[in-house]
Amino acid sequence: MSALRSKRRGESSAKTPAKLGFRMPAEWEKQEAVWLSWPHKRASWPGKFRPIPPKFAEIAAVISRYQDVRINADRSLIPRARALVARAGAVMERVRFFSHPTDDAWCRDHGPIFVRNDRTGEVALTDWKYNAWGDKYPPYRRDNLIPPRIGRALGLRRFEKDMVLEGGSIDVNGAGLLLTTEACLLNKNRNPTLSREEIEQALRDYLGVQTILWLGDGILGDDTDGHVDDLSRFFCVDGIVTAVETNRRDPNHPILQENLERLHSLRTPAGRKFRVVELPMPKPSFCDGQRLPASYANFLIINDAVLMPAFRQPRRDREAAEVLAECFPGREIIPIDCLDLVWGLGTLHCISQQQPA
Repeated sequence: MSALRSKRRGESSAKTPAKLGFRMPAEWEKQEAVWLSWPHKRASWPGKFRPIPPKFAEIAAVISRYQDVRINADRSLIPRARALVARAGAVMERVRFFSHPTDDAWCRDHGPIFVRNDRTGEVALTDWKYNAWGDKYPPYRRDNLIPPRIGRALGLRRFEKDMVLEGGSIDVNGAGLLLTTEACLLNKNRNPTLSREEIEQALRDYLGVQTILWLGDGILGDDTDGHVDDLSRFFCVDGIVTAVETNRRDPNHPILQENLERLHSLRTPAGRKFRVVELPMPKPSFCDGQRLPASYANFLIINDAVLMPAFRQPRRDREAAEVLAECFPGREIIPIDCLDLVWGLGTLHCISQQQPA
């Protein structure tokens, strides 16, 4: 069976999304909606689940002030979830629940990766395999059904690829460049039979990129094996904001320093250096003795705003917000307390997936 399956009759299976004119837009491009998957798995926040649904409701409410929010949820969870979102002050006309049961709440990774055809305006979705970060947290069968369910619900074309890929492991500038890490995409717990070259070609074929930019390792506490959305993010076509740790005694210092050096060595397609902006790391956060992957780089860009994870560190939170304000002039920077959320080993970007306009 072909790795690509189109829902439109008569279309050649040899035509990849890129050949058909699709590309993955940059996150700062106009969005139609943000997708979330409603939390219900208590084991993801062991002993600390109670504040998580209200936190999701708060996040949904903030997004709804700017654009639509679409939420995957088991039918039995929807009434309570709807009440929480309304209580959080959401613009309920912009909030829509879908009866799509999930295994967990990390929509960035189990949700579809949307692509758009700039010539026709068509938005489609790419559907990759998901194995819960190297089979760490089974089951994930229902999570794997989320992309086709969203495709059917919205009537969108779906391109299926038989390769493991999580949305948090990549970041694009919308103009042909994709940023990722060797620690994640080359990890044998994802695609043990695929070479680096084959992985790169799949990204070109399905996301419409031309050049893959590789960073190294991820931060401590990150159970995803080094997702780039905790490290470095495009903020414009030729600009990358990257997490740095100034404390040389912190184990994250050498990891982030190596990534910083790699970024300075990279060049744009025109041969120029990238604008590299340093984003401070929060002070280390722990829960029950476990180092948490708290990072300001896990921000979410939406229409006219940027949602930034905050960690109850007033000075560091403020410094990070100031950096992001310089990166995204004209967008409101909205800090959201994510100290409880990060106990699940992810924050704002990890729980969300944008759908382009």
